[in-house]
Amino acid sequence: MGLQTATAVLNDVQVHYCTNGCGPAVVFVHGLAEDHGSWRHQQQEFADHRTYAYDLRGHGNSTLGEAEGSLGQLRDDLVAFLSEVSGPAVCVGFSLGGTVVLSAAAQRPDLVTGVVVLGTSSVVGRTAAEFYLRRAEQATDPGEVLESLREDTSAMVTDSTVDIAELVAKRGEAIGDGRGYANAATAMAGLRGNPLTPELAAINCPVTVIGGENDAFCPRKAADILLDALPHATYREIPNAGHLMNVDNRHAVTTALRHALTDR
Repeated sequence: MGLQTATAVLNDVQVHYCTNGCGPAVVFVHGLAEDHGSWRHQQQEFADHRTYAYDLRGHGNSTLGEAEGSLGQLRDDLVAFLSEVSGPAVCVGFSLGGTVVLSAAAQRPDLVTGVVVLGTSSVVGRTAAEFYLRRAEQATDPGEVLESLREDTSAMVTDSTVDIAELVAKRGEAIGDGRGYANAATAMAGLRGNPLTPELAAINCPVTVIGGENDAFCPRKAADILLDALPHATYREIPNAGHLMNVDNRHAVTTALRHALTDR
């Protein structure tokens, strides 16, 4: 049957998503300046699961709605997706998406049956918060946002064979007019004053934390904070990969995800 796309009205947003396969449900949540397409390879590989990958509000083909710039709102969007579209599922999130998944798992253990997070933080420091707020300010200026995407993308990739221009173009298309990007960046900046870390103790389902060997944006320290706070967590590392590990070493990411989905 292959990949299929659909839309659903959830909260105040028309959410675009892609489905594939049959079997246990898995919901993929992308990172900042991405869309559901960043998980296309995994959706094709995991046809023995019923996979869903949706566009966060204001990203890809999902509408923005009344954006609040908060992690809580992005979490509630995922909860609505699990409640009304996929049903209870293992949730896989990258970076921003991982933070959203952890928040949902702490809030709704009945809907999140397992967690896999890649390149994810539960708290950010002053420098990171300033970075996110600066990106939010630049988001609606087409010239500035593309320049910042070029700068950030180059720093997030370690594989010299990756076509950075092509990747930046995809990321630029994913954020559209930039308002959803600004909304999500503001939500991440909020982790400085309101970290998610204290809520992690409430997550009792299995959690796999995955880090990139050369990830400067979300280094091993961020993973250690998660591992210390989560009751049932294991760690896997993707070799030869920066923050965009699914670009740098997609095969290793797929293998790590396969282990995480089967070793439960």
